[in-house]
Amino acid sequence: MSADKNQPALISARDLSVHFPLRGGIVGKRLFVRAVEGVDIDIAPGSFFGLVGESGSGKTTLGRALLKAAPITRGEVTYDDGEKRFDLTKISARELRDYRSRAQLIFQDPYAALSPRMTVRDIIAEPIEVMGLTSSREETDTRVREIAEKCRLNLEHLRRFPHAFSGGQRQRISIARALVSKPRFVVADESVAALDVSIQADVLNLLKDIQQEMGLTFLFISHDLSVVAHICDRVAVMYLGRLVETAPTRALFNAPRHPYTKALLSAIPSLDPDDRGKAEKLVGEIPSPTNQPPGCKFQTRCRFAIDRCRQEEPKLEPAGDLRNVACHRWQELLNTPELVSA
Repeated sequence: MSADKNQPALISARDLSVHFPLRGGIVGKRLFVRAVEGVDIDIAPGSFFGLVGESGSGKTTLGRALLKAAPITRGEVTYDDGEKRFDLTKISARELRDYRSRAQLIFQDPYAALSPRMTVRDIIAEPIEVMGLTSSREETDTRVREIAEKCRLNLEHLRRFPHAFSGGQRQRISIARALVSKPRFVVADESVAALDVSIQADVLNLLKDIQQEMGLTFLFISHDLSVVAHICDRVAVMYLGRLVETAPTRALFNAPRHPYTKALLSAIPSLDPDDRGKAEKLVGEIPSPTNQPPGCKFQTRCRFAIDRCRQEEPKLEPAGDLRNVACHRWQELLNTPELVSA
């Protein structure tokens, strides 16, 4: 199922910020970890939306905020699937219970995500039993068997415990647990990062098949750009809690606009010996989210930074081709290729 551009977004966020208070610090001054800051995002129904960035950029926190699993400090987040509409900043406990059945999470580590004391049947059945989505054990078992089959699990697997399975099989169990409540929106947080490359391809193809069969909408969080290029329709690039570029996948990979996006793409390993050593190296680490630099947050590592970048924070603005870029100099760099290659 492809995204319908005429439909309203399934998930929309405006000026979304997530701050975590820190204990201690300077006397009289309270410190905060600004994990997500001022994010605007629209995820179309039926899409596979990718979210990429370095570790510590705020990807996981953003995904959890869209699930109402992280506290929303400021901004608005709305979910609208045509049947139900939720304002996550004002959602009641009863509405949150309903939202939990419509929005689910696939965890990164399939080894840590499953209870070793529960059978696979009980692990998959737990969400619908807790939410009260079935009225009898027979109905629960039927639902479990159906989703297990979709996730390519044998019925005999349902009687076993997690320790008896490989990493790929455990991740399929995690996927089945997330999908058993028949959600509309799924956040896959680095869901193939802990798997071997050959198993990654199998799980990615499974997710794509299930998305098309069930009409799901995915937010796919990853640091592996090659995986994102394979599976996602649209991609957002995140740096220090902010989106710096969003674009359709093909447009982003063919012609990145933001210097950070260009650096990430240039670091993708290549089998061509002539391409080796051409990666644009980023100097330094992501600044601390408790002590962020003024102006553009990427200016401490950007070789194109000027005084304006150090004083004024750029806003995410339209840049053609259904993309948005947060950079003061993106047009100048686009029109002056010799400056980029210098």
